[in-house]
Amino acid sequence: MLKGGAEDGSGTVLVLGAGLVVLILSGAVLLMLQAGVAANRAATAADLSALAAADTLRGLRPGDPCTVAAEVAARNGAELAGCTAEPGDQSVQVATEMAVPLLPFPATGQARAGPPP
Repeated sequence: MLKGGAEDGSGTVLVLGAGLVVLILSGAVLLMLQAGVAANRAATAADLSALAAADTLRGLRPGDPCTVAAEVAARNGAELAGCTAEPGDQSVQVATEMAVPLLPFPATGQARAGPPP
């Protein structure tokens, strides 16, 4: 029989440590991916909200542009963080926020709809 001495079982500890590092890195990557998806959804909600508000501002649908933008943002899982409607040049700027589970800050999106500046 061979005697292992003081290093008996050290391979198990190293494998467990490496597994823990892989698990932590995987969790960090998943959080980053989740934040990216939420940012994309917030940007999409902002785009759709700005387009709907611009249609309202042009008279293509009834209502207040910012109210319509808030409704469209809510239907897309976001909250309207800001809305500026300028009737003179018929443009609308919209900002949205969307909560991200396990992250302390919301994902945000901004969009502008109307004729070129």
